[in-house]
Amino acid sequence: MLAGAQGYVLKDINSSRLIRSIRAVSNGQSILNPALTQRALNWMKAWPDQNGAARGQSLSPQEERVLALVAEGLTNKEIATTMQLSDKTVKNYLANMLQKLHISRRAQAATFFVKRQA
Repeated sequence: MLAGAQGYVLKDINSSRLIRSIRAVSNGQSILNPALTQRALNWMKAWPDQNGAARGQSLSPQEERVLALVAEGLTNKEIATTMQLSDKTVKNYLANMLQKLHISRRAQAATFFVKRQA
């Protein structure tokens, strides 16, 4: 939806409902399967703001530094050396940061960092 989709249907939809959904979207309506509505709303509420904060959560200064170094392409070991931390500490910062940003991959974190800087 955030990328511009006007609807979402599940793959087990029957053909007549699919046709009605396509027609509704072509007429300017939005479609979201009722089973997904609450999940979508919860996800959007948790989406990080421009400062990287998911409602009520913000990145610590150390997590911000880790994020910047991830965006530079450094490995956990290189980040640990740069920040004079243990590999495990960096791994913990990274895990906390990814959880707060509701993302699962380093590449997503790097993309988030770059977009936020723009």
